Amino acid sequence: MTAFDELISFQRETEALAQIAGRLGWDQETVMPRGAAEQRGEEMAAIEGVLHARRTDPRIGDWLAKAKAADAAGMRSLELIRRAYGRNAAVPAKLAAEIARVTSVAQGIWAEARARNDVAHFLPTLEKVVALMREKGQALAAAGFGAGDPYDALLDDYEPEATAAMIAAMFDRMRPRLVALREAILGAANPPKPLSGHFAEARQLGLARDLATAFGYDWERGRLDLAVHPFSSGSGNDARITTRVVEGDPFNCFYSTIHEVGHATYELGIDPAHFFTPLGQGVSMGVHESQSRIYENQLGRSRAFTGWLHGQMHAIFGDLSVATAEEFYRTVNRVQSGFIRTEADEVHYNLHIMMRFDLERALFGGPLEVADLEDAWNTRFAKDFGIAVDKPANGMLQDVHWSVGLFGYFPTYALGNVYAGCLHKALRADLPDLDAHLARGDARPATDWLREKVQRFGGLYPPGEVIERAAGFAPGEGPLLDYLEAKFRAIYGL
Repeated sequence: MTAFDELISFQRETEALAQIAGRLGWDQETVMPRGAAEQRGEEMAAIEGVLHARRTDPRIGDWLAKAKAADAAGMRSLELIRRAYGRNAAVPAKLAAEIARVTSVAQGIWAEARARNDVAHFLPTLEKVVALMREKGQALAAAGFGAGDPYDALLDDYEPEATAAMIAAMFDRMRPRLVALREAILGAANPPKPLSGHFAEARQLGLARDLATAFGYDWERGRLDLAVHPFSSGSGNDARITTRVVEGDPFNCFYSTIHEVGHATYELGIDPAHFFTPLGQGVSMGVHESQSRIYENQLGRSRAFTGWLHGQMHAIFGDLSVATAEEFYRTVNRVQSGFIRTEADEVHYNLHIMMRFDLERALFGGPLEVADLEDAWNTRFAKDFGIAVDKPANGMLQDVHWSVGLFGYFPTYALGNVYAGCLHKALRADLPDLDAHLARGDARPATDWLREKVQRFGGLYPPGEVIERAAGFAPGEGPLLDYLEAKFRAIYGL
């Protein structure tokens, strides 16, 4: 075997072990008994120790020095392995294992605190998580990642081409148009009616499965379960999704499901030749979010698709409080200031992300401490959304991300929206008859287009290049903002 062959063989085993670690995480959030949390923390720390040892094995450096790739995929694999090797080597093994242990336990403590609306129950654990992630960010920055900035070094884990300054500049360009659109909408006469009624869990989950099928989800390689915070997990031939059910709000379940199908379909759509290699997963969280957000919003909330969904809901639940398909379309796209990011309409969603991004930057590079985070959150939320947070589960305890150490992750949601805007513009140009399919509950032509243009490549190209190749132009926020203004001005008669 050549040095390249030996390196890729070693990498395949490491990737397989990482998939096992991911499966432990899925189990923890879906079916693991609550009493097993401490034990699971030790298990996660142990497997992270094994993974860290493999990812920092000195032989990788030797192989990289000698390896020669035969094609573009091989060259890209070497590039990604070299980058990952440098990042992993910069983080001490003891720190990596401690992060795995603490965040595994923290996840359960967060869930308890959220259920009890008790921030004090969570703060000591969150302080440990933040301290560990600050230490990790500093270690990576000292090794030259993130141009020496700890927060940028963490952001680099999720969006390799991005910096906090770049994200902040994009948000500065987006915010005025989003705020102006929101103010015009909230001042409009005759807003859409909300959906009311009782929607039984079993029936919601049955329709959620139909929605996943409509978008081409492969049930032979996936499954649907319930979780406190919806997520997808896995890649290759095992990509699972979760959702949650609120019996008075079926849209929570339905659009969470569609969103997670976007993530899972991306992983399932990657060229099998890339499985268990550095190319065998989504290239960045921004590109990943572009898939989930275009499925959820531009496709799932379109007039054509909601017309079909209205018919399905009527057949399953009986008469609805919103009688016509057109009224239902307006209801699905109803704009209102709300507490929960995952339930936010398309106009408000990025404002949620901007707030979290600013709080994260203040935690890592500014004066904000964990003890003051709830007050900072509530003050900023009232300023940005015009309503006071009524309980912690609707405030700083609503998201799982900080409990598991995902600092730098939130801005990729907004970047994913921007990428989705670019992809949607190109997709509509290429598929002029798409609405006819969506009106029949068939989103597979869009999934096929995305698989061909984005998903199959996995990590073969850098994030910006993936989007530019698919869309035919360099990514920017313009298409997203144009889409939002056109859609919601029409819905609200502005």
